[in-house]
Amino acid sequence: MWYLKVLWHHDFPEDPVELFSEIGDDRYEVRKVEIYRDGRLEWADESRCTPAIGLGEVPVPPLEEIAQLDEFTPSLISAYDFEQVWRAARGQQH
Repeated sequence: MWYLKVLWHHDFPEDPVELFSEIGDDRYEVRKVEIYRDGRLEWADESRCTPAIGLGEVPVPPLEEIAQLDEFTPSLISAYDFEQVWRAARGQQH
């Protein structure tokens, strides 16, 4: 597993501004959290998706490929950091 945080630079209020993904060795998302400008957090995993969020249907591109797009700032994060965001999104803050 590896963990990705992507800042999405845009002016669309209905779209998230931060994306967090837990990614399997096959490069597919396993869990995902999206954070919106208003502070709302949406989450998805293999058993849950909503009209607002779902797991990607194609493999996640390499970090370098994402970084080439001006609207995205990707970075690798730790499993611990992902878990903190995941718990917050699930309403399980400790």
